Amino acid sequence: MSMRIGPDYPERVYAGWLGKVIGVRLGAPVEGMTHQEIIAKYGYIDRYIIDVSRFAADDDTNCPLVFLQTLEDYGLDATPYEFGLNWLNYAPYEHGFFWWGGYGISTEHTAYQNLYHGIMAPDSGSARLNGTTVAEQIGGQIFVDPFGLIAPGRPSVAADYAERSSRVSHDGNGIYGARFIAACISMAFVESDMMRIVKAALDEIPSDSEYRRMADDVIAFYEKHPEDWEAGYDFVFRNYGYDKYPGTCHIIPNAAIVILSLLYGKGDFDRTVVICNLCGWDTDCNAGNVGTIMGVKCGLSGIDHDKWVAPLQDFFVSSSVIGSRNIIDIPTAAWRTAKIGYELAGEEVPEQVLRGLAARTFELPGSTHGFKARVHGRADASCELSNTDEAAFEGRRSLKLRAHELFGGELSLYCKPYYEPGDFMDNRYEPELSPTLYPGQSLDCAVMTPCRSVTVQLYINDRNSDRDILLGPCRVLEPGEWTLLSCQIPPMEGACIREAGVRFKVNDDVDAKDFIAYLDAFEVRGEPRYTIDFAKGGIEKWSWCQRNINQFTRFKGSWRLESDALVGSCADRGEVYTGGHTVENYTLKAALKPLLGSCHRLLFRVQGAARSYAIALKENKRLVLEKNANGYGELASVPFDWQHDAAYGFEVTVYDNEIYIKHAGKLLIKYTDAQAPYLSGQLGLGVADASCCSFQDIEVIGIAKGEKPCL
Repeated sequence: MSMRIGPDYPERVYAGWLGKVIGVRLGAPVEGMTHQEIIAKYGYIDRYIIDVSRFAADDDTNCPLVFLQTLEDYGLDATPYEFGLNWLNYAPYEHGFFWWGGYGISTEHTAYQNLYHGIMAPDSGSARLNGTTVAEQIGGQIFVDPFGLIAPGRPSVAADYAERSSRVSHDGNGIYGARFIAACISMAFVESDMMRIVKAALDEIPSDSEYRRMADDVIAFYEKHPEDWEAGYDFVFRNYGYDKYPGTCHIIPNAAIVILSLLYGKGDFDRTVVICNLCGWDTDCNAGNVGTIMGVKCGLSGIDHDKWVAPLQDFFVSSSVIGSRNIIDIPTAAWRTAKIGYELAGEEVPEQVLRGLAARTFELPGSTHGFKARVHGRADASCELSNTDEAAFEGRRSLKLRAHELFGGELSLYCKPYYEPGDFMDNRYEPELSPTLYPGQSLDCAVMTPCRSVTVQLYINDRNSDRDILLGPCRVLEPGEWTLLSCQIPPMEGACIREAGVRFKVNDDVDAKDFIAYLDAFEVRGEPRYTIDFAKGGIEKWSWCQRNINQFTRFKGSWRLESDALVGSCADRGEVYTGGHTVENYTLKAALKPLLGSCHRLLFRVQGAARSYAIALKENKRLVLEKNANGYGELASVPFDWQHDAAYGFEVTVYDNEIYIKHAGKLLIKYTDAQAPYLSGQLGLGVADASCCSFQDIEVIGIAKGEKPCL
């Protein structure tokens, strides 16, 4: 089947991602319950029963993003082996991300431990190694949605990518489920009849498989009883229920629910996801897959915006080890996916897609990019946000702000470059985060209002000092004219920016009951310049057992604050990371105080737990420059007479593929990495081999391209 990328492709991808998130957040509160238990406790659920705008990270959305990213990291020919490498690179060690239910119990935990100990994909997920009970759990199909989204109208291509990805952890029916779901999503771009979508997807799996036999039985029952979905559920419960299959969450019962809901949903988004959720079992997984298929099939116009989309507020976080990647929103996920789709089709990526990745443009209908609005000092005033085609600075759409009963006063329109525990309703999969905006960088946007006597100013809010900081001059808006705002955030000591946006001041003589303003082309640019003050940042309490260091994500190890220092220890390899993952050239300063052991690391250009550079104080009194390429290797070393309980200040500068290491103003190591250098990434702190180290006085100074540093 030939590739068909139409002009509505990005919107259909966005609708698919929305459907995925809608299904996950609809199903999460009743996950693990049977149909009977759901009805007894909640009745006929036909809408959200939780505040989905504060829904934390979930494995059903964590994994698709990271698995998709493998194609960004390794290219479109990525193999199961490379998908497995990215598990090791992005998944934290036994916390967050997956369900870490134990080796031989949780499929993903089992596969990760296999990878961690050198059994690489596809052996890591094989039934020969793990047994069919583990290899055929539900995870084979619940994470593969993006592969259908990147291959519209090409089900075999989508299924092939899904299999490559799922081979890391699954086998047998687990692989067939992956192929089936991805193929359904792919077909939903080009086929409107659900039976044809399902049957075309079934052509991508073996005809003699248990998965195919189950699907044929469900289809046959549906054709005899096409109007009674509850009879269909009873058929599945009796013939393909959990009691018929081993393990914690087998793929076959849940796949039967997916197929049942797709058929009995009659092509309607609402009916399909509601039926899927009401059937019970692994509700968030099943409704998530069904939501993607139906989102693509029905498009944005086929999803009830007020009921399903608006409550989401485009809110989306993940829980990989790269905290600045974890803060995303649904439109950005859609733009990333669409870009790969165009590349896979061999087509030029449209400027609209590239612009959507560079700035918040609101070109996807209904999108808000997670922006929020707040009225200051007026309890009787309220405000609402919506996507509109009434006005646009660039393109065709913008974000519309409407404030009611304002009659003068101030209000803020902002996004959140950082989230805290209070921003979430739960901590399901431990979303450790790092800011996406730092001092030294610049904010750009365009604003417009039809009202008179309105002034505007950019602002940020610093979490660590709990104060708003106004940026640049205050501008007077001319009614009906777009005004460009641009300002650099000044260098700040120990800041953590948790809000960034626009402050409107409306004079009392504005007689309009409703204040209206528009925002477009909101963009972050430039190089960061900031310090990390552990005394200001402190500990964030996420749950009774999880305590995070403000702004840091943890791969492994024990990490604690002692006064103004961060102390880490680990029996094997412990690391934490922070900073922006897209930052390229910078100078990193930090002080290390070895307390115990023989390996103390300062990491830079961190691209994950398996890709980074580091300098290390190591045995035999050496300072070593290392490269982590799925395991640390030595690049260079010099003698360095370090002692326990003594502090050493280092200055690391990375510029393109050049690395400079200084101590006490003296250049100790200069190295040019000519072998697949890492050209961007975060910073990190690390210990290894039963070591303990104290870190403090961290400073990052970004270097703009073309401004080579003086060394």
